[in-house]
Amino acid sequence: MTIKDALSDYYNSWNEGFKTKNDSKIKKFMATSFVGYWAYSTIEKPEEYDYHYDIVSVLNQYPESTQKEFDLISITERGNGDNYLVYGTETSLINGQPHLAKCLYVWAVENGDWKLLREYIEIEQ
Repeated sequence: MTIKDALSDYYNSWNEGFKTKNDSKIKKFMATSFVGYWAYSTIEKPEEYDYHYDIVSVLNQYPESTQKEFDLISITERGNGDNYLVYGTETSLINGQPHLAKCLYVWAVENGDWKLLREYIEIEQ
């Protein structure tokens, strides 16, 4: 599986999670050492979260029809393929309205599976 395939599957797991309110397929992509940062223009410090954050409560905040997609801007291989920086724009379609964010992900292969090590999400609005 390529990094592009992993990204597609990861976003599909979120879309399924919005419908089922189950986070198991999403968690499958996250390294146990995962750390994420989420911010938008009016806050001073990004919110930090990790592998143990409550994804189900996030899923429950949105209707079942919510969809996410990712438009890839760049992939940078690091450490001879040990991990990859992935940069792009995430669009979340919530109640028919698009919400955009710039995302920087760090992905690596662990035990044969792609795992998300870190994410930095900055809402565009």
